[in-house]
Amino acid sequence: MNNSRVILALDVTDCGRALEIVSQASPYIAFVKIGWPIVLACGPEIITEISKMAHVICDFKVADIPNTARIIIEEAAKRGAGGIIVHGFTGSDSLEASVSAGHASGVRVFVVSEMSHPGGKEFTAIHAEEIVKMAVKHGADGIIAPATRPERLAEMRSLAGNLLILSPGVGAQGGSAGDSIRAGADYIIVGRGIYLAENPAEAAKKYFEDSLAVYSAAQRADKNL
Repeated sequence: MNNSRVILALDVTDCGRALEIVSQASPYIAFVKIGWPIVLACGPEIITEISKMAHVICDFKVADIPNTARIIIEEAAKRGAGGIIVHGFTGSDSLEASVSAGHASGVRVFVVSEMSHPGGKEFTAIHAEEIVKMAVKHGADGIIAPATRPERLAEMRSLAGNLLILSPGVGAQGGSAGDSIRAGADYIIVGRGIYLAENPAEAAKKYFEDSLAVYSAAQRADKNL
């Protein structure tokens, strides 16, 4: 894997175009995050196709009983997913089952703490701290925290310990790559800013260079504390 801090959120439904974008952007991204739009449009085999070019996180936001969560994660793993995003509001038993199934299948599990859109403040934000603590307790690999609200991201960082933080909302939603990383994000998630660009490779490269510079500076600052 390269040292990129960028995750491409590939929310497109043109299957050929999706593969073309990944091919162009892959030198500058750490992961490709795909969700239900592309899977419904192209079929689950798109997971396998993309995984041949880049590491895939399935953003299925799994929110179900433990047994169903386990089945979803196992099936994603069979297709080539290396990571999966789950909701934490379903409770500790579902989260524990998700983490167990993910790790048994070689899949990293990331838990939504607070969503990045304005509505995220209405419900997920209210219980975000509890969800982060639960993710730590049950051994999740990371959490999702909003680039659109860096002050909240910083609060999540203080609770998350060594868990990775993936931060959506950079670009079209108004979040800043630099602010997110300085607040504690390990990776920024960018969608429209890359896949709608006239040149996705150039757009991905710009996010790659800018975010890596900020991340490196933040790492040096931490070591000087």
